[in-house]
Amino acid sequence: MYEHDVLIIGAGLAGLRAAVEAEKLGLNTAVLSKVHPVRSHSCAAQGGINAALTDRGDVWEDHAYDTVKGSDFLGDQDAIEVMAREAGDDLIELEHMGVIFSREKSGRLEARAFGGQRVPRTFFVGAITGSAMLHVLYEQAIKHDVRVYEEWFVTSLIIEEGVCHGAIAFNMHTGEMETIRAKSVIMAAGGAGRVFEPSTNALICTGDGLALAWNAGVSMMDMEMVQYHPTTLAGNGILLSEAARGEGAHLLNSEGDRFMERYAPEFMELASRDVVSRAEQTEINEGRSINGNVLLDLRHLGKTFIEERLGYLQEVAVEFRGIDLSEHPIEIRPGVHYIMGGIKTNVDGATVVPGLYAAGECANVSVHGGNRLGANSLLDTIVFGRRSATAAAEYIKSVDSAGRSEEHLDAEKARIQALLDRPKGIRWAAIRNELATSMTEGIGVYRDQASMEGADAKVDEMRAKYSQVSVENKGKVFNTDLIFTLELDYMIDVAKTITQGALMRKESRGAHSRTDMPDRDDKNWLKHTHVFKDGDGVRTETSDVTITQWQPVERVY
Repeated sequence: MYEHDVLIIGAGLAGLRAAVEAEKLGLNTAVLSKVHPVRSHSCAAQGGINAALTDRGDVWEDHAYDTVKGSDFLGDQDAIEVMAREAGDDLIELEHMGVIFSREKSGRLEARAFGGQRVPRTFFVGAITGSAMLHVLYEQAIKHDVRVYEEWFVTSLIIEEGVCHGAIAFNMHTGEMETIRAKSVIMAAGGAGRVFEPSTNALICTGDGLALAWNAGVSMMDMEMVQYHPTTLAGNGILLSEAARGEGAHLLNSEGDRFMERYAPEFMELASRDVVSRAEQTEINEGRSINGNVLLDLRHLGKTFIEERLGYLQEVAVEFRGIDLSEHPIEIRPGVHYIMGGIKTNVDGATVVPGLYAAGECANVSVHGGNRLGANSLLDTIVFGRRSATAAAEYIKSVDSAGRSEEHLDAEKARIQALLDRPKGIRWAAIRNELATSMTEGIGVYRDQASMEGADAKVDEMRAKYSQVSVENKGKVFNTDLIFTLELDYMIDVAKTITQGALMRKESRGAHSRTDMPDRDDKNWLKHTHVFKDGDGVRTETSDVTITQWQPVERVY
């Protein structure tokens, strides 16, 4: 048995930022990750991190309002104010840690424009911002002697008398299951993009942390709010960063029209992501597409500019399409990218389960509401990763021990062995693919009652089939067959919370765009949706959105 003050599940930006803060506060800290920390999906974030820096006349209130508007007024304004107010100090702290942000010739930190914001406030490292930040935070974690359980997989949280006391996990290197006791747990396990196909997300983004918290009794809030990124590479879903449009790229239809003039005449290609994705999907649906796609056009930016500022995008275009972006536009379409919903927390990352905190994409503080602004995701991880560690440190002052019972380990060993002992049956991959394609069809850029009910029924069908899934590899060491089977269990749970949240919301708001209910309904649905686990089923309810200083208005760009 292992024991710590705080166990952080996930080693992306939220998890590592929490770990660094926890160690600074003198806690015995451990991070557990199913991959090496720098392979966490945070490394895929390209465009930048938002902050209102006063040296250029920006103020946090403007950043907060742009975020509130971007959320389609579903974001909790007290949480958004916290994030926007603390963004500048956190950005500068990252720079002092060693993140080499791009600078102007004068030496001042350089900002680029991102969607839904009235001024440039997105700070960046070329098109590899997430990777640059992740490596620096991993270095800081090593510097502070954070214990890392690298390539371990969590199967359940330890909940005793309603309190979280750690997790049961197995070491992939040995296959041995272990108890990791902790006075507090911070869930930072990332998103669930692979519940959909295609997706911009890494194959590891299977919603593990969401399902673990849901099964522990925490509500999943606003799970219907699934972000479709406007610019993913046609065919395989690879992300082409919003940085391209921030630097001046255009969107064209098959007729060569810069069609965003019709949908967002003021912001054009830099309207919020849900607006741009719907515009693209409308162009596609109405027949103004090329092979069912639209075009991202960078030709007017010039080869030197593209290679200096957007080099990674040029690499993707050449490698996957044989296209030089300075000579040819590239086919793109909306693709699943981010889960705005998640584990319900307060502004300190606390859930309703004492001892359990959450931060990053798996959490829902609610700073993103119905639509996340580009580059607010990295900010979310840093601000609330830090705050969750601070809150956990305060909480454990009142905790005597992390408990001692081993009954949880015995139960999990029996559960996993029963899975291994199943006779030959269905393979996990077939169910995973059927689930994910059905989710994209039913919970798409546009959706309606019938499509959502179809997706919900398909989730139930996949849950029934899961009882017939067999694990052919009976070995212990790096048994990826077993890991993928366990991930599928998590994915089905998460999919159910998404379909149930979508069926609850009787309006269109942000990423939840219903063709059968096209209008936003502030009178009845300025509310959060909640999906709870209830035995073998679910229970749903709503809660009010927190409004501080910005009343909802019509959202136009």
